[in-house]
Amino acid sequence: MGEITIKQLAQILKVSTATVSKALRDSHEIGAATKKRVQDLAKSLNYSPNPFASGLRRHKSNTIAVILPEIANNFFAQAVNGIDEVAREKGYHLLIYLSHDSSEREAFFLNDLLSRRVDGLLMSISFDASDFTHLDAIQQKLPTVFFDRTYEGSLLHVTNNDFESAFDATRHLYECGCRNIAFLSAFQTLKTGDQRFKGYLSALKHCGLPFKDELIVHCNNNKNDSYTRIRELMTEIKPDGIVSSIEKLAKQCYYVCNELEINIPGDVKIVSYSNLDSASLLNPPLTTITQQAFEMGKEAATILFKVLKNSNYKADSKILNAELIKRRSTDIINI
Repeated sequence: MGEITIKQLAQILKVSTATVSKALRDSHEIGAATKKRVQDLAKSLNYSPNPFASGLRRHKSNTIAVILPEIANNFFAQAVNGIDEVAREKGYHLLIYLSHDSSEREAFFLNDLLSRRVDGLLMSISFDASDFTHLDAIQQKLPTVFFDRTYEGSLLHVTNNDFESAFDATRHLYECGCRNIAFLSAFQTLKTGDQRFKGYLSALKHCGLPFKDELIVHCNNNKNDSYTRIRELMTEIKPDGIVSSIEKLAKQCYYVCNELEINIPGDVKIVSYSNLDSASLLNPPLTTITQQAFEMGKEAATILFKVLKNSNYKADSKILNAELIKRRSTDIINI
């Protein structure tokens, strides 16, 4: 018989399609006996509602798009779970795009979204973004909320307390005896990366430490290139402390230190932004700045649905607090 439709159910039961539709939604307008007839038949024929078809009648798709830089990162996996929880409560579906930290792919996806029927967009910006024209444009055409990685032009966003958390991480290294603290920089063209770097600089000043340009390592999305730059830092500059602005660079530090037989935390102490479940299982366990990823996803989705309900909704930016979780990678070693 193929995929059953509301129209076919109505023909079999000799009632209107409106009656079938209301009965399936358990509307109070339909009597109990009719509801039972409709629902029993629908069940027996394995009827499955088409959310896109019903959305088109209301000029809605009941679908929101989510653009992520990556999914392997545990932070984004947790954030998607938060988004999905809110979406399911609202009867919405998620359409997930992975930019793989490419602004070119990101721009392609945004253009593609305009030809699709999605009701809104949740987005974390790619690693290499520098031209934000496509982001400015999408906000004028589609309800959009940015989370975690944002830029100066984002109208609605949910972020981490990036400045304060980077400040606390740097000060923690100072309190652990570090005086030559390096910073592994990523996505500094974005507001998120810029705030983390400024927090590091402010902490240096607060602790009375001089700024040294050679302690700043500007990393990109090329894994081998980042590894080479971190290796050069460890062999030529030899910092005693490292603040990593993203999780993947902290992992590179561990690989480099293992290759060069540099002891963590004896020779260098490391703290990194990370929601890695296995951070406590690394050797040594990694001190992390852990974000409220699930809550960030929920907050971003909640704001988006408020906008979808009221196009005039004006939201203040939401800032969540990250937690500095101290582990053995920043232990004080007494000799």
